[in-house]
Amino acid sequence: MFVSTDCLSVRIGADPPARLDKALARDVPEAAALSRTRIARLIAGGAVARAGAAVTDPKARVAEGDVIEITLGAAAEVETRPQAIPLDVVYEDAALIVVDKPVGMVVHPAPGTPEGTLVNALLHHCGDSLSGIGGERRPGIVHRIDKDTSGLLVAAKTDRAHHALAAQFERHSAERAYLAICHGVPDAADPRLRGVRGASFEPGGVLKLTTQLARHRTDRQRQAVCFEGGRHAVTRARVLEGFGGAALLECRLETGRTHQIRVHMAHAGHALIGDAVYGGRRRAGKAMGAAAAEALNGFPRQALHAAVLGFAHPEDGRPLRFEADLPADMAGLLAVLRG
Repeated sequence: MFVSTDCLSVRIGADPPARLDKALARDVPEAAALSRTRIARLIAGGAVARAGAAVTDPKARVAEGDVIEITLGAAAEVETRPQAIPLDVVYEDAALIVVDKPVGMVVHPAPGTPEGTLVNALLHHCGDSLSGIGGERRPGIVHRIDKDTSGLLVAAKTDRAHHALAAQFERHSAERAYLAICHGVPDAADPRLRGVRGASFEPGGVLKLTTQLARHRTDRQRQAVCFEGGRHAVTRARVLEGFGGAALLECRLETGRTHQIRVHMAHAGHALIGDAVYGGRRRAGKAMGAAAAEALNGFPRQALHAAVLGFAHPEDGRPLRFEADLPADMAGLLAVLRG
């Protein structure tokens, strides 16, 4: 049984799609922020009615002028439990929250990490301010960063904010810039790099990597560069500071694929420092000096930090832009390299 707490009335407009679910997806007010998946669940749950009678068939025919009543239930509590885990909150309002995620924190619970995740922490921190995402009282994770990558991440508190933010990430209008430390120094004058398929240089010495990305054929936990199939991926990398055997990069994402920067930089021959998955056993040479080589070879995770995040506020459209300083481990590594 569906417990009624709020009701939405929708009048079907002219020339409606033949199916109820498609007609509702078209005519439900945008402010209601009901996704097609949520509409399908509401129909199946008996929460959609016409002339007082429940309609549970998504293929039911509708006509112009039909009034459809949708009963919206209270957001259900999720099984993931809230945990009082400290968060570095950069910005928060009624619609969203931006946090600076620390190294080692998984974003979303999974079989191997059911607790101690960012979602657990957000459930505790946000509490009753979560109005529900897809019918559940939970934060809406719009994008993710790897466990061992630090930096900025935005989560939505409401369905409406979740849809609006997800749309910005899907059309690549959100600004995302990362700081990374890689092996070697990418150089437009390097003939080897110019021979790498998918690599090109833009004005200002910006390395552009354009490929497809897909799951690795033999290791399903990894991504791999390909040029047929897969998903389109574009990364731009600019050298901010070179140290001979390593470089500090600013990487900007035109697309946001899993492990994109890590895979692309390894493909270019400039794998990230500390990246055991994509960097192989590559080690810094003694020519950099004993202290620098030791610091580079001993760095325990991929040297990658989500430093800049920008997007339009999902409620009023005002531009928001945030920056997060390098975490202590990357700042310390740079101090050694500069020394």
